Amino acid sequence: MAPSLRTVVRRTGLRPLVGTLDSVVRWVAVSELEDPTPYLEGDELLLTTGMRLEGDFSPYVARLVARGVAGLALGVGLSHQEVPPALLEAATAAGLPLLEVPRETPFIAIGKAVSDLLAAEQYDEITRAFAAQGRLTRAALRTEGPYAVIDRLAKEVGGWAALLDEHGEVRHATRAAKAEAAARELARLRGEHGVWRGGGANGRPPASLALSGPDEHVVLQPLGGGPRPRGFFVVGASRAFSPVTQTVINAAGSLLTLAVEQGGAQREAERRVRAAVLGLLLDGGKGQGRAERAGMEPAFVERARAVLAPLGGRLPEEPVVVLAVAGDALDAVEPHAFTACLPEAAPLTARLPEAAPLAGRGPYAAPPGSPVVVLVAAAEAEKVAALAEGTVGMSGPSAYAELPGALDQARRAFESGRDGLVRFADLAGQGLLTLLDPAAAQAFASALLAPLSRYGSRADLIESLRAYIGSNGHWDAAAQRLGIHRHTLRYRMKRVTELLGRDLDDPGVRAELWIALAAISSACPPDSSRSSPS
Repeated sequence: MAPSLRTVVRRTGLRPLVGTLDSVVRWVAVSELEDPTPYLEGDELLLTTGMRLEGDFSPYVARLVARGVAGLALGVGLSHQEVPPALLEAATAAGLPLLEVPRETPFIAIGKAVSDLLAAEQYDEITRAFAAQGRLTRAALRTEGPYAVIDRLAKEVGGWAALLDEHGEVRHATRAAKAEAAARELARLRGEHGVWRGGGANGRPPASLALSGPDEHVVLQPLGGGPRPRGFFVVGASRAFSPVTQTVINAAGSLLTLAVEQGGAQREAERRVRAAVLGLLLDGGKGQGRAERAGMEPAFVERARAVLAPLGGRLPEEPVVVLAVAGDALDAVEPHAFTACLPEAAPLTARLPEAAPLAGRGPYAAPPGSPVVVLVAAAEAEKVAALAEGTVGMSGPSAYAELPGALDQARRAFESGRDGLVRFADLAGQGLLTLLDPAAAQAFASALLAPLSRYGSRADLIESLRAYIGSNGHWDAAAQRLGIHRHTLRYRMKRVTELLGRDLDDPGVRAELWIALAAISSACPPDSSRSSPS
């Protein structure tokens, strides 16, 4: 803070004549102009000998007061042997502090004294800022970590502070903090689709947001160094923040960002471990017979529990249910169940890669947006599934030795394209084709039925084959279904056999053809007259 006029008087020996000495002095200016105000900014101590001042001093004084000068100091002994009474009257009437500069006091000495006082104030501000940073750093080293930094920050600014997560939820707040109001304002500024009002083109919020009102000054800053904030902190006080206070706030932001990023690194390390544990569980059942699986808990499950124990994690007891959820639901589900990320590039119907090493990144450190596997006790499956937004694929209950199959069920349910909770048991009851990849099924059907499609009257052959298989090989029923004579149907089926080079009496051939016909039926537009084989 700049020195007061009283401090300057005490340091320089100026003689105060009228007015108070409480105004601050931010600089010293010397001018003999009748109107020096165009060259002033305000809060200056104006020094003059008054060589051009005489008669009515009121306009001159009024201009200085309007400009906001800290005071006027008249040097006597040159133009004026003493301060003119008219100047005293004008200064008194306008409330302008008026001082006398003795003849023996050079103006430059006053300028140097004020400069020294300003330098001392700046040094004190830097010292206070360093001391405050030290106290904040010591707070960051406490067990409470970020919460202790928030508490210390509130004391340093003489106000309140709060810590918010990346969604704007209040995680910690000091007494009398207006954290909920700040969270609502944050939601407003975030806008729809996460587009920040006043943010940059990269979608990040501004580095600092001032939410000040007439009776309170509030600053909100994002935390984290990535493209998306990892959290926010907000600090408020009844008075405006000085440069020192702003430096302290920025220091607190750096400490909180470091704590958030370190916490994120620890979470990523724990996720890599859980991904490796999932690989261990999936690979552990190889070579175990049914008798061994039906007995005590398999050894690979015991090893998996031992790996998780130092992290404070645990596996659910059998029977377990596997959930497959979108990657952005990880934060919501993670505190309530065992979770592990799958590589984004790996198709959900493919087998997982080998278990990742416990150190290093490995194949299980999935990027954001990758599918997430959740293992949960069967009794808790519905409750945990409700925590995730979007599609949730759910397997049936299983033992750990049957985990690969349960995972495959959950992944197929997740990829069904439906919203909300999708149980594999419900999906399986709607037909075999719902369990197949549509593109793969269509490619299979096109290849198998290609000889019939290339035949001139292919519609007759394909529809005849559909009726024949749908009637389970009964000639009369199929012919009646088509509205043709059974001998005509026999001729067509003979032609189908020749074109396909397959025996229609073989149950396996019939099954493949049934799948192919159903696949092309499902690919037909809704107004198609074709009927699926039954």
